[in-house]
Amino acid sequence: MAYTPKLTYKGRPLVRCGNDIYYGSLKDPYVIYLQILTTKKEKDAEVADKVHIVLLDTDSSKALPDRIVRQANKVGLFNALSFGDIMLRSQMKGKA
Repeated sequence: MAYTPKLTYKGRPLVRCGNDIYYGSLKDPYVIYLQILTTKKEKDAEVADKVHIVLLDTDSSKALPDRIVRQANKVGLFNALSFGDIMLRSQMKGKA
């Protein structure tokens, strides 16, 4: 039976563990890694403030530093996820 992710964004799976979020499928050549660096209090909830974005090559035969294609920082999780989606789509378009 095929795995169906519980949470997706623009048709790609989102997996979160603590302050780390992976966006995309490991079956694809690239994924986005989001690391929440700081949070802030908004009413009664903690929300992401500064987020580090890394576009990673999924080729596990390469060393981790060689797998990093591009990096950026954004303020807010939505801004980071949107920017990460743009990075991922443009890299996938160039790979095809």
